[in-house]
Amino acid sequence: MITIIAAVARNNAIGNQNKLLYWLPNDLKRFKALTTGHTIIMGRKTFDSLPKGALPNRRNVVVSRSLTTLPGCDVYPSLTEALSNTSPNEDVYIIGGATIYEQALPLADRLCLTEINDTPKEADVFFPDYSTWKEVWREDHDKDEKHNQQYSFVDYVK
Repeated sequence: MITIIAAVARNNAIGNQNKLLYWLPNDLKRFKALTTGHTIIMGRKTFDSLPKGALPNRRNVVVSRSLTTLPGCDVYPSLTEALSNTSPNEDVYIIGGATIYEQALPLADRLCLTEINDTPKEADVFFPDYSTWKEVWREDHDKDEKHNQQYSFVDYVK
């Protein structure tokens, strides 16, 4: 199964200057719970944004046209090639960035999104349109002492 996972603002913004737009500890916990023990596929810029490099307890796959090796990662020149090096029964999570999301959207089986009830002042990276996908599950969360925005965990299928 191919799943896309992302945190998306109301205007589909997902990042600015190669950084996440929001600090939502529960989103990070959900990301870890869903992806641990599985394969994650990301673009090189997303890999570069990870504070400690390859994420532990996951198979890290990076798509890069210029690099052939990265510590703790399998590297492929295209998303197609990366996916062809996974097994049919493998759970694959596409974790970004925008170009990889755009390429993966037609191939994905599921979206696991954190929809943030906010529009950021500055953003330079956006998630592709997913308005034709069907919502199958939602969990809403209000602001609290650790979360400055309202947000919802929302799963979609084609």
